[in-house]
Amino acid sequence: MSDAIARPVACLPAGEDFLLLPPSQQPHAYANVDRIFATRPILRGPRMRALPRGAEIVARYRVGGRDLGIADYMRRANVAGLIVLSEGQIVLERYGLGLTEATRWSTMSTVKSLTSTLVGVALRQGRIGSLEDSVAGYLPALRGSAYDAVKVRHLLTMSSGVRWSEDYTDRNSDVNRYSKSLGDKVPGGVLALMRSLPPEAPPGTRFSYCTGDTYVLGCLVSAAMGEPLAETMSRSIWAPAGMEFDAYYTLESDGGQEIGGSRAGIALRDFARFGQFILDDGIVDGRRILPQGWVADAGSRHFDLDPATNSYGAVGYGYSWWIDPDGAMVAVGFAGQSIYVNRAAGVVIVTLACWPQPPYAAAYGIDFGAERRAFHRAVLAALGQGGAAAP
Repeated sequence: MSDAIARPVACLPAGEDFLLLPPSQQPHAYANVDRIFATRPILRGPRMRALPRGAEIVARYRVGGRDLGIADYMRRANVAGLIVLSEGQIVLERYGLGLTEATRWSTMSTVKSLTSTLVGVALRQGRIGSLEDSVAGYLPALRGSAYDAVKVRHLLTMSSGVRWSEDYTDRNSDVNRYSKSLGDKVPGGVLALMRSLPPEAPPGTRFSYCTGDTYVLGCLVSAAMGEPLAETMSRSIWAPAGMEFDAYYTLESDGGQEIGGSRAGIALRDFARFGQFILDDGIVDGRRILPQGWVADAGSRHFDLDPATNSYGAVGYGYSWWIDPDGAMVAVGFAGQSIYVNRAAGVVIVTLACWPQPPYAAAYGIDFGAERRAFHRAVLAALGQGGAAAP
């Protein structure tokens, strides 16, 4: 018998298991990232930018010979949140799996595209001189490591050449060692891990997806700006773009460095507002926040990809954006998170989901990636776009 008074206590998944959760725990974990990991708020500004509402679309798609609709997509793809903007208007908004309008859902790796956008902010403000600058020049802690030869551009395009394993099912992979360090809130733990990695290829010669590279990119932006990443995001994008809710970055430890590449928390409509910010070329109320041409460069193919070799089915990779076969820019995250930005069609589609992971996924018998791509095509068709390609 304990001497402690019995009080209510919330049971949360262990941080080190975040990428290995069964479907029964995914929604609870993804909606409560700020209770599992250390965080820092991304503060909204004094004025919220309303998203006008247009006529609701009816999107239908076919998979496996079946005619399916929006409700089917929500159920079959374990979707928690779905929103579509067309020319800045909400034309579809849905919630499931306990998600509410104010819930800050885990971004997973979609936040990589947000963090990479802050490089554009830093360039425009003259805090980063060039994408050809040396990474170690901004981060003395990485001098003498494989990052000596790496440039800012290489971090943006996942081409650092540093050896990294992104195997979510292997507890000993680099990405799960990274995850355990976050769960244990080890000060300096992630940067120490990155410093220990050996080179595997000359920087810039090949694409190799590395969550750790975006962590390093976030550290670099913080160093260049002289402030926490969350403050730069708040001051430069969150407040000017009129976000509705505070968001947050997760931290490597209490009061430590933001994790630039995963696990931030954002509300559904604010995911859409960020997509609209990109669609608007980084201009808010006539004020340019991103450099001229940044969005076009970010959404261009810096590496060509075989769609059969990546989970999204992308044909290319830009500045931490995947390139859809239809030309759209897509921020993609673990377990079904995505921000689809089709500049030619003027469309943003955000999906927040709980796709089951191995070994649980086999029981569902659904190709979740194909389901999402089919739904995206259906949305464009419903809007009369017919799958228009971005420039």
